[in-house]
Amino acid sequence: MAKQSPAKIKKLRGEAMRAAAARKAAKAASASSMNSGDVDLDAYAAVDGAWREIGLAAPARRALIDEGFYKLSDLRKVSIDVIKDLHGMGPNAIRILITEMKKRDLSFRK
Repeated sequence: MAKQSPAKIKKLRGEAMRAAAARKAAKAASASSMNSGDVDLDAYAAVDGAWREIGLAAPARRALIDEGFYKLSDLRKVSIDVIKDLHGMGPNAIRILITEMKKRDLSFRK
């Protein structure tokens, strides 16, 4: 195999770099809005009043709303394990939910 000329090497390197840049741009363009951190907060603001009242953080509120839980009494339908498995539900959010449910004589499903 013959040795490539410096001009040919430079041309191939440029083509490879342009192709890599194009792949990177396509990957960035195809990323979903949830992965890039863009969340439509107005959609949640209309329905998260009950969760805001008890002091839940935004990720926990969004997790509950995404699963269809709009008020504290909706949580009677599920077990605590289901709630703990939701993305965005941390130990503080679980503690707040348990405390508020005890105050209102509600309990999670066994």
